[in-house]
Amino acid sequence: MFILGLNKTTLLDYPQRVAATVFTGGCNFRCPFCHNAGLVLEPAAQTSLAEEEILAYLERRKNVLQGVCITGGEPTLQADLPDFFRKIKEIGYHIKLDTNGYCPAVLKKLMAENLIDYVAMDIKNSQDKYGMTAGVKQFDFGKIKESLQLIMHSGIEHEFRTTVVKELHTQEDLLEIASWIKGSAHYFLQQYEDNENVIKTGFHAYEEAEMKAFARVLNQQEGMENKVSLRGIG
Repeated sequence: MFILGLNKTTLLDYPQRVAATVFTGGCNFRCPFCHNAGLVLEPAAQTSLAEEEILAYLERRKNVLQGVCITGGEPTLQADLPDFFRKIKEIGYHIKLDTNGYCPAVLKKLMAENLIDYVAMDIKNSQDKYGMTAGVKQFDFGKIKESLQLIMHSGIEHEFRTTVVKELHTQEDLLEIASWIKGSAHYFLQQYEDNENVIKTGFHAYEEAEMKAFARVLNQQEGMENKVSLRGIG
């Protein structure tokens, strides 16, 4: 495993569980508003952590921690991810996977082996804007559709989320996304925050009142009643 970071304890990354968060290196997207530029653009320049070190920590903390969140970068690019998940499961943890959904075959394998307990998929934008928002020129939207269907019909606890950027997203984009995930339990609109670690500067957040208005409109859509919430507000 190519591991570039460990948050030893978090109450935020895994809903309703005290967890540790493991950060993997590398990504197949280049979202300009991404906060983890170092993990995405220059993973080889970062200090890596040994898998054995991570597993030893999890073993020591198994009476305190309840779950492990695997994020990135994009974890599904790691060839030995299933094996790493098996080792975490052997210690006794629940596993949450954060993913961009562009490797549906990996998702399918992890689900088939019951190695995921919670999955959070980032939905970048409406179909016409997806490749641009993900920073990928030759973009296959079919992979996103496949992952959405896999997750929604998996029976696994899950959420979808979109980081909303003023220069990239409109209400119409968010309505299109909502139409893909009707019936899903949770859809989070995340307010963009600019910082020194983003891949590209110059983006802006919507005002709090605008974000709340987006959530109200989406919650009024058939199949999305009261399922849309905000993150990063207040």
